[in-house]
Amino acid sequence: MKQRIRFAILSVIMASALQAQEVIYEEYDLPNGLHVILHKDNSAPIVTTSVMYHVGGKDRTEGRTGFAHFFEHLLFEGTKNVKKGEWFKIVSSNGGKNSANTSQDRTYYYEVFPSNNLQLGLWLESERMLHPIINQTGIDTQQEVVKEEKRLRMDNSPYGQFLYAIGKNLFEVHPYKDPNIGYMEDLDAATLEDVTAYNKKYYVPNNAVLVVAGDFETDKAKKMISDYFSAIPKGEDITRNYPKEKPITQQINAEFYDNNIQIPAIMIAYRTPGFKEREAYVLDMISKYLSDGKSSKLYKKMVDKQKQALEVGAFNIGQEDYSMYVAFALPVGDTSLDVLTTEMEDEIAKVRAELISENDYQKLLNKFENEFVNSNASVEGIANTLARNYMLYGDTSLINNQLEIYRSITREEIKEVANKFLKPNQRLVLKYLPKETAKN
Repeated sequence: MKQRIRFAILSVIMASALQAQEVIYEEYDLPNGLHVILHKDNSAPIVTTSVMYHVGGKDRTEGRTGFAHFFEHLLFEGTKNVKKGEWFKIVSSNGGKNSANTSQDRTYYYEVFPSNNLQLGLWLESERMLHPIINQTGIDTQQEVVKEEKRLRMDNSPYGQFLYAIGKNLFEVHPYKDPNIGYMEDLDAATLEDVTAYNKKYYVPNNAVLVVAGDFETDKAKKMISDYFSAIPKGEDITRNYPKEKPITQQINAEFYDNNIQIPAIMIAYRTPGFKEREAYVLDMISKYLSDGKSSKLYKKMVDKQKQALEVGAFNIGQEDYSMYVAFALPVGDTSLDVLTTEMEDEIAKVRAELISENDYQKLLNKFENEFVNSNASVEGIANTLARNYMLYGDTSLINNQLEIYRSITREEIKEVANKFLKPNQRLVLKYLPKETAKN
């Protein structure tokens, strides 16, 4: 009885904590199609301004890969009213910070300022959208920056090309087959006309969402947003019709060689539904069940108990059109990659064959609840989540409701989804090998 009372009290406390985390926001559209989301939080004198564009690595033509990532850099070059090289100086000298990042599906820019500099943040993002300076000098400069980034993060980084190696073997026709950063020969071949046309097509208000989160006065913020963004011309409607992949019905075997590693790795990958689909949420739960921390099934078995792997893991790489579910392991000593493959498959097969325990199921829900609360712990994080939920999921309210999706997933559904997507005949088995082992 005491244990049940204690559990009931903890449940009430957790429910209260989650309720306290509810994010209040307002959203509306400008006449030019720019979607605006406002989240007011006056608890600290900071404000985040961010813009997410619905453009990523997949948005390219053959022979012109990597443009979205390239633009992530190029649009810091300068504008009609921001001199070349001055962007970061303006931000830092006004007590702020800023950054940007690009995925296969979207590009995200943001600034965090003391709240008295909201106007500056809005002005900078409107300048980026309306007045970017795109010329050959900037293109040449940023081509070299991207090349250096590729050398640092991929070419000369241990295991830095594993996502590329998986994508090129898991996809045949969809643009996800190519790396987000693109191929350097494509960037070298890009003309000023190519780059200008790309900007005109994708970096327009009707392909973007603006989020203001933090300490501000709503009426003043709305007026500044109107003043800075309303005059930006609407772009042409963007349509996407990427080729569909045929289902994988027979195991794909592949090898990839990396100059920067001494220990090989084995990777098992499956092509899975895009992150908006309910099944993607289920796969998130399977990933956490198999591989979240040292108490997870794969780690306890292959690292702790059997001493076969230096490291092992599984994760669901969410993408808009297709996701990638990946399990990987690095061997200990003479343990073969085939043995690691068998051991990982054995654990995945258990999820297909039987229900996970009620205890493990409750642990999963607790972990997702904790992550949900933490994701809304800062205005910077809230801004990102609001932008992503609107732009990529088409549902801003997920910031408050997404946890309910995970809570509604049953143990039976976990088994069902594992059987649908994680079968041996639907997978890629990739041996990621040191270069010196390559066959002559």
